[in-house]
Amino acid sequence: MTLRPFASRTTSRRRLLGGAAAGTLGAATLAATGMPAAQAAPIRRQPAPTGAYRIDLHAHFLPPDYRASLLEHGHVTIGGYPTPQWSPEEAIGFMDYYGIQAQALSVSDPGVSYLSGREATDMARYCNTYAADLFRTHPTRFGAFAVLPMPDIPASIEETIHALDTLHLDGVVLLTAYNGVYLGDPRFEPLMIALNQRGAYVFVHPAAIPADAKPELPLPDFLEEFTFDTTRAATLMMVTGLTQRYPGIRFQLAHAGGTVPFLSHRISVASQTVLADLWPEELPKPSVLDMKNQISRFYYDTALSGSPAAMASVLAVTGRDHIVFGSDWPFSAATLPQTGDRDPTPGLSEIFDIEQRIEVEHHNPLRQLPRLAEAVNG
Repeated sequence: MTLRPFASRTTSRRRLLGGAAAGTLGAATLAATGMPAAQAAPIRRQPAPTGAYRIDLHAHFLPPDYRASLLEHGHVTIGGYPTPQWSPEEAIGFMDYYGIQAQALSVSDPGVSYLSGREATDMARYCNTYAADLFRTHPTRFGAFAVLPMPDIPASIEETIHALDTLHLDGVVLLTAYNGVYLGDPRFEPLMIALNQRGAYVFVHPAAIPADAKPELPLPDFLEEFTFDTTRAATLMMVTGLTQRYPGIRFQLAHAGGTVPFLSHRISVASQTVLADLWPEELPKPSVLDMKNQISRFYYDTALSGSPAAMASVLAVTGRDHIVFGSDWPFSAATLPQTGDRDPTPGLSEIFDIEQRIEVEHHNPLRQLPRLAEAVNG
């Protein structure tokens, strides 16, 4: 593909770290040489790609009425992060500065689950219609994942049908849990049937843990709890057989899968422990090989996880073709590198070369979202 150079423009958005980002991973060097860390050769960084080529599958939006409603209902922070401002113009400025060709937008936690009944269904319809309107005004810059009025399953099925079949959104965003009920629970089965019938791409985003269900630590949820909640949901989806029953659904796990890659062996050995004797008869009993296969089928995004440690862990459980780029903007604004060559994730170049980065940041996302791919490439 031909990569276009950045437009020369000034913007208040942060500049990136990064000129010549990454190369062979230190861990790989140690494995190959057997040398202790103090003697290992220094990491050689590969050059970073240039141009506006990235396709962002973990990017959030807050339409005006939705953001106003969040604040009205006391959601002044999301996962401990102050609820940010958002506008299409700011999003395009961010993308232009950081070499992002297009974003697939989604609503973050708490979705519309802080509302109920007609208020929730109306707000979901408002957000999804707002996103579809962006396709008309900025057809090559935005895609979107539909928010659903969960945990109302009948209303969520109706909104799924409207969002995917009528509005032609690119997929659906689901939170890891609703009112403490995690994905994988039988109550969500009718919705999964509808999603599977459509071969839907489903972005799984963590939800905040209720205060009475987590330790009292002086840390915001987005630092650690979000990753743990993604792990809980993914594990339950596998052990209840959801990911086996609905192979038509492609699930993207936020933030490099939380801790799923790191815990993959531990999760897989459940069938070799006393748990195997206690396993409910109505559920498929997981095997080590099957669990490893299910873990490998998830898609993992790089949002707030574009480090050699995180990516090496993901590559240990799946192929590079299951890694997609994510910025987590605007929630990640304060964490973006501030110097260098406008590379939002310079750590990726410590494990991927230029062609591999283009695969992860451009080709892999577009393979999953054909409508957006047609718009971008048309």
